[in-house]
Amino acid sequence: MTEQRAAWWNDHELRRTRLRRHVEIVTEARPEIAVATGGSDDLADMQHMHRGGAILVRDADLARVAAIVPGDVERSLINGVSLYRLRDVDTETALAQIDNQLGVGVATPDHVLHITISGLCPASEPEDVALPPYPAVNRDPASDGSGVLVSVVDTGFLPSLADQQHPWLAGVMGDDESYDPANIRPFEGHGTFVAGIVRCLAPAAQVRVEGFLTHGGTIFESEIITQLDDALDRVPDIISLSAGTLTRHNLPPLSFDVFWESRLRHYKGTVLVAAAGNDQHRGPFWPAAFPWAVSVGALDQQNKRAEFTNYGSWVDVYAPGVDIVNAFPNGVYTYQEPPRMDEAHKFEHGMARWSGTSFSTPIVAGMIAARMSETGESGRQAADALLTMARQNARPRVGAILKPT
Repeated sequence: MTEQRAAWWNDHELRRTRLRRHVEIVTEARPEIAVATGGSDDLADMQHMHRGGAILVRDADLARVAAIVPGDVERSLINGVSLYRLRDVDTETALAQIDNQLGVGVATPDHVLHITISGLCPASEPEDVALPPYPAVNRDPASDGSGVLVSVVDTGFLPSLADQQHPWLAGVMGDDESYDPANIRPFEGHGTFVAGIVRCLAPAAQVRVEGFLTHGGTIFESEIITQLDDALDRVPDIISLSAGTLTRHNLPPLSFDVFWESRLRHYKGTVLVAAAGNDQHRGPFWPAAFPWAVSVGALDQQNKRAEFTNYGSWVDVYAPGVDIVNAFPNGVYTYQEPPRMDEAHKFEHGMARWSGTSFSTPIVAGMIAARMSETGESGRQAADALLTMARQNARPRVGAILKPT
């Protein structure tokens, strides 16, 4: 990490500039997104984002909610929770009325999960480099991830990068992502980069990239839950999720609560590994903050907490997240934020250097996969064993640490 980038991350006003710009990118991609700012007119005061004119409600509470705010069930998401489309009332007003009469949390926004924004990944924009992957490809056949299925929930996969230059990507499957080499958009290539990190740690693992985050790196809570529900039908050992959300009143997102209760907890060996986010604060970031998820913060190259990472007792482990190197498409990328805003750069080496908890997360997922093939443990068992090891390596003012050998 350069001193210049550290200065940008630590400059309060420049962080607000980055956040403001990222919110603009997201809302341009999905105009139905509403931004809660606590009454401010400044997008840099973003507290959370959600679908305008809709809320999420447990099915058991639908009749009580309908008696307070008019609306219609748009669709059932999974068994236990529905998307409720409001009539003649905005989301914040409806939720305030429900809170007052039924209690806080009975209904919640349809939050927006996002790959980036100050609040998720990446913490930087990609840099064109002529370097080998970091972390390097694991050459130990005893811990190569054989027999393990990893589901990468991201932007999709660029099959053109599974070539001779990137042999670690051979055999990766999933939803194809398209891109224009003349104009690489923000977030494009993110899913392939993340899959590449998993494959470097566990080169024989079966990796499938789910192309869920295709609208400016965002997805509504109601959408990702139904798609995660479908992904579970493939019974993955590990789900790697480099996305998440801040929430109204910092409450757990309702649909993920129901997803755990009705689905994921019944998959005895499957573990969800999720990014802790890049807000530089200790507030919860979801779904990483759930006790049943493995939440991953970022380390810098001096084994300190990275300047951008979220932290706190809800973060389970910290892994390398600064200057990670992996596959990236060649073409022209225009930088969206300081210090290189509006600068067009031609990527020509098939590799990029990137930073964020987005990339700490697949390092931990890949280490879990590698351990599974070595020990025969399930995903949850391998994760628990690695977390025990990480706590033994804990450092003051950092926390539990995991690093590839």
